[in-house]
Amino acid sequence: MRFRPEPEAAQAAGGRTGVLVCNLGTPDAATPAATRKYLAEFLSDHRVVEIPPALWKLILYAFILPTRPRQSAEKYRSVWLPEGSPLMVYSRRQATMLRGYLGERGHSVSVRLAMRYGNPSIASQLDALRAEGCTRILVVPLYPQYSGTTTASVVDAVVQWAGKARHVPEFRFINRYHDDPGYIGALARSVQQHWQAQGRPDKLVMSFHGVPERTRQLGDPYHDECQATARLLAQRLALKADEWVITFQSRFGKAKWLEPATATVLEQLGRQGVPRVDVICPGFPADCLETLEEIAMEGRDSFKAAGGKEFHYIAALNDSPVWMAALADLVQQHLQGWPTRAVSEDTAAHQA
Repeated sequence: MRFRPEPEAAQAAGGRTGVLVCNLGTPDAATPAATRKYLAEFLSDHRVVEIPPALWKLILYAFILPTRPRQSAEKYRSVWLPEGSPLMVYSRRQATMLRGYLGERGHSVSVRLAMRYGNPSIASQLDALRAEGCTRILVVPLYPQYSGTTTASVVDAVVQWAGKARHVPEFRFINRYHDDPGYIGALARSVQQHWQAQGRPDKLVMSFHGVPERTRQLGDPYHDECQATARLLAQRLALKADEWVITFQSRFGKAKWLEPATATVLEQLGRQGVPRVDVICPGFPADCLETLEEIAMEGRDSFKAAGGKEFHYIAALNDSPVWMAALADLVQQHLQGWPTRAVSEDTAAHQA
């Protein structure tokens, strides 16, 4: 096996500490070609689709990729920002603000953003951190609830990169933060601010990304962690049992997924004559196609078509200062024991 040569900076005594912030990914552009490239990588991950590879490859390339990219590209165009994909825009802001928050607290660390699928890749950003002299790296998947389909896939990508490294850095991973007080507090604050400005709904729908029911039966903790997040948020908001509901969105394929489905619940609430529904997506720390198009547009239309009157989507945490402070707290907890404090000029002169 050939191993990568190590950059000179990575060989320095002591080394730096790096933080790798990871999100799912997004096409480079809202075009069929870019979307096809992204979907091909995403849907080829065995963590995402647990179907025998030979069979799935046939289905993917014969039936899905010839048509789905064009449909998806149209949806991406409906939410695309002047700066690019919403997920990329907000994730970049989060990484930049995290670097600033940690710096203000006296931590001298390198912070980089990576996407599990698409650009910038996890491998390229790990290369960049090593080039900056990082010998300790904290990996921060921005998935609040652990799932083998998301968090574990990030770990896979890091391990794959490490398999070609001669000098493997020391790694730590934040696997979950679904019940972190700062995260729950940031969610509650975003809801409260929305209600202060827009009034309260008749029902709060907490919509999480769905996964196949089979993963739950095989021991994936994702469903239970979503339930825990929803309960903690409802408690923080002092909601009664009939004032909120948890749902799961983004079903793909014919297999049974976690229920109840968000689309089904919104239609039911509309038919039941519920005047106003607010929807929040706690599992998405940054707005993206699944929140801005699937929920804020398709979900709204489904609810109103079924008889609902008023629909509100409560934005993701994005670059909210309350959330960024909470994320900095979380990262700081996991950095404990590593030398991250900036050395002042006076201290450096004294040590010399």
